[in-house]
Amino acid sequence: MENSFKFIDLFAGIGGMRLAFEAMGGTCVFSSEIDRFAQKTYAANFGEVPHGDITKILTDEIPEHDILTAGFPCQPFSSIGKREGFEHETQGTLFYEIVRILATKRPLGFLLENVEGLLNHNKGTTFTTIKATLLQLKYDLDFQVLNAADYQVPQNRRRIYIVGINRDILNKHDFDFPKPIGEKVGIGQFVEQNIDGYEISQHLQSVYMFKKNDGRPELIDKTSNFPVKTLVSTYHKIQRLTGTFVKDGKTGMRLLSERECKAIMGFPDTFIVPVSRTQMYRQFGNAVAVPVVVAIANEMKRSIIDVAFRIAKANQNQLAFTLK
Repeated sequence: MENSFKFIDLFAGIGGMRLAFEAMGGTCVFSSEIDRFAQKTYAANFGEVPHGDITKILTDEIPEHDILTAGFPCQPFSSIGKREGFEHETQGTLFYEIVRILATKRPLGFLLENVEGLLNHNKGTTFTTIKATLLQLKYDLDFQVLNAADYQVPQNRRRIYIVGINRDILNKHDFDFPKPIGEKVGIGQFVEQNIDGYEISQHLQSVYMFKKNDGRPELIDKTSNFPVKTLVSTYHKIQRLTGTFVKDGKTGMRLLSERECKAIMGFPDTFIVPVSRTQMYRQFGNAVAVPVVVAIANEMKRSIIDVAFRIAKANQNQLAFTLK
C-alpha cells in the first residue's frame, strides 16, 4: 500500500490502539504487554503473543518504526537530587521505557493515552515532567482531553491523548485533534435481551444496590438513548453508583454482557474474548475507545505521515523513518 507505515504497540492491553492504526493502513511490527490474560486475548485476535515486560526488552530488539503508540500506566516521578536530564527525572517509571525508545529509535511521531487525572497527578508535577521530557527529545506536542461520547461511542469516557511529532523530520505541521463526530449515540440500540448468567441476585439488590438514598444505579434497557457511565476495570465488583447495569435477566437486573462491553468500547462484534468474565471486564475497562483512536490516527496520517512521505519522495532521500 502506498504510504503504508510501521508502528509499535506498547502497553498494548488487548489491542485497541492496534485496531485503530491498522484501520489507517499501518503495520504493527512490535507489541508488548505484561499481563498474561491480556496477552491471551491479543493473541486470539492478532495471531501473535505480545512480548512481555518492556523493562526487560533491549532497545536494539525493537524494530524501526514510524509511529509509537502506548496507553502507559501513570506513576509518580522522583524529584530527589539536582541532576538534570530526562534519564534522572523518569528513571524507574514505565514512562521511562517510552523515553528510551523514542530517544534511540526517533520515530516520526507517537500517540500516548492516559486517564484524565494524569493532568493533576502528583499535584501536576507528573504531567509537567512528561511534557518537559518529550520536548527535550525534540518532539512537538499536542495534547487534549477527549470524551469518547463525542465520537459516536455510547459511553462517557474522558481520556487525555498526547501526540508527538519529530521536529527533526517535520518542523512544521498542521495536526489538529479531530472535532466531535455527529450526534451522541445512545446505548439502547446495543442492549441485549433475555441474557442469562449475568444476573445480580435479588438479595444483593435489596441489601446493597437500592438500600441507601444517596443515589441509584444507572439502569439501561433498549429505550436508553444516552451514553453510559465510564466502564472501569473493577466493574465486576459491582459498584452501585459508578457502574451501569441492565434491566434484564431472571432477577430483573444484570451486569453488562460481552457484546454490550464491545459496543461500549467501540470494539467490533467479531472481537474474540477467550478469557473469564472477570478478566473481560478488566480488559475492556483498561482498553482505549477504538473509534476515538481511529479519528486521531486518521488525522495523524493526513497531517504527519502522508506529509513526511511526500517530503521524502520529493527529496528522494531516505529519512530517519521506514519507507516502503
